[in-house]
Amino acid sequence: MGDTVKQAGAAEEVKPRSVRVVLMALMIAMLLAMLDNMIIGTAMPTIVGELGGLEHLSWVVTAYTLATAASTPIWGKVGDMYGRKGSFLTSIVIFLIGSALSGMAQDMGQLIGFRAVQGLGAGGLMVGVMAIIGDLIPPRERGKYQGMMAGVMALAMIGGPLVGGTITDHMGWRWSFYINLPLGAVALAMVSAVLHLPKKKAQGKIDYLGAALLTVAITSTVLVTTWGGTEYAWGSGQIIGLIVVGVLAIAAFLWAETKAAEPVMPLHIFRSRNFTLMSVIGFLVGFAMFGGVLYLPLFQQAVQGASATNSGLLLLPMLLSMMVVSLIAGRITTSTGKYKVFPIAGGALMVVGLFLLATMDTGTTRLVSGLYMAVLGAGLGFLMQITMLVAQNSVEMKDMGVASSSATLFRTLGGSFGVALMGSLFTSRVTDTMSERLGPQAAKASGSAQLDAASLAKLPEAVRDAYQHAVAAGTHSAFLLGAAIAVLGFALAWFVKEVPLRGAGPAQAGGGTEAKAASSPADSFAH
Repeated sequence: MGDTVKQAGAAEEVKPRSVRVVLMALMIAMLLAMLDNMIIGTAMPTIVGELGGLEHLSWVVTAYTLATAASTPIWGKVGDMYGRKGSFLTSIVIFLIGSALSGMAQDMGQLIGFRAVQGLGAGGLMVGVMAIIGDLIPPRERGKYQGMMAGVMALAMIGGPLVGGTITDHMGWRWSFYINLPLGAVALAMVSAVLHLPKKKAQGKIDYLGAALLTVAITSTVLVTTWGGTEYAWGSGQIIGLIVVGVLAIAAFLWAETKAAEPVMPLHIFRSRNFTLMSVIGFLVGFAMFGGVLYLPLFQQAVQGASATNSGLLLLPMLLSMMVVSLIAGRITTSTGKYKVFPIAGGALMVVGLFLLATMDTGTTRLVSGLYMAVLGAGLGFLMQITMLVAQNSVEMKDMGVASSSATLFRTLGGSFGVALMGSLFTSRVTDTMSERLGPQAAKASGSAQLDAASLAKLPEAVRDAYQHAVAAGTHSAFLLGAAIAVLGFALAWFVKEVPLRGAGPAQAGGGTEAKAASSPADSFAH
């Protein structure tokens, strides 16, 4: 009996340190997935210059995004059925293979194909990180680590363009992909050595039909948002056809999931009001965040004359605010077990922040725009990790993977819709304003809707002034749309039910479905 007590005490001493080591490996893996697109974006002009294929440029990003989004729910289900560790390690290996092959690509076709392989692995990286954290750390304690996750996101957004530019200039664009290999190898070694989770035996077969239909639905949705208004007109046959295919695939998927023994996305998880609300709010957060990340640097470069090289640093007020607020919210959640106030506060700040950004014009200073960004960042900080935490707390432990993947998928799709709709509105407003100020022919001759500071400097003063006013008008419309969408998130946040977080001690008793399987998940983590 005494020996048992000693062993238990020793395990308790080892556990926090071991969890920290695993978390470090998970953060490296998360950084890999998030950093990649940021780095590649900076290297793309050089890549096109060497490989050619400018007409296929968008597919380098689209192939990665599609593969990531389509594979996300499947990775979550595979982890639930066959074990989290094996699926996570597999996703790292696939990502590294895709990175190595992308670095060796000899033409644009190869690069697009290898980027799809890379994206396939990236889908498993993000889901694996969230689900393993869900397995190891009870929701009540998870708030302590929110700052780490927000910090990784900030590091990727700020450091990505800077690292990408440095690598491309001094080592060549191929190292933009090769840089993933040593980081991935470290994560692979650490996870293999330190993470010990119980192995699982699948009770049924993989839902191949559901996976295929969901892939078609996600692919159609992403292509509509990527191509609509750019490659093809919104009313074109291609876009209408993709919408029809997407709707039919979703209907067939919902039917298939009711028949499958092990559905890839069990519909019963949406019976939880909190899970459904957090999925929708996560979609809206993705809409606002990705739109902001895309159009804020564009405004600061075109209107405020900032350098494109430091585009990541331009977002610093938003990202620092997001990181600090996320850390504070996490600490309060851990100490009190209360969280309903954060989605409400986050929704309100997101609306206010986006509305303030919509008021920017050609006379707005960098200080003022920085303050507006900080308000939006605070809203995102209250929402980013809380949405995942509440979603995971709303399902049983056996569904942790699909809950994590579903929440991640909705945020990704929200980002796709945000970029597409805000982008369409932005481009339309820029074109209209240029036509009003210069006339249709002069506006057309002045170039595209996205010019950098160097290109702007070469334009005649009248054209430059018209373009800056046009970008300010386009930014106003884009962020006004974002603010209107964010109002819905604020309204939905009031309906969140404060279910006790697992790991909150006696308070969790009688918590119903959303508090089941509350026995300490970290108990499965041992040497």
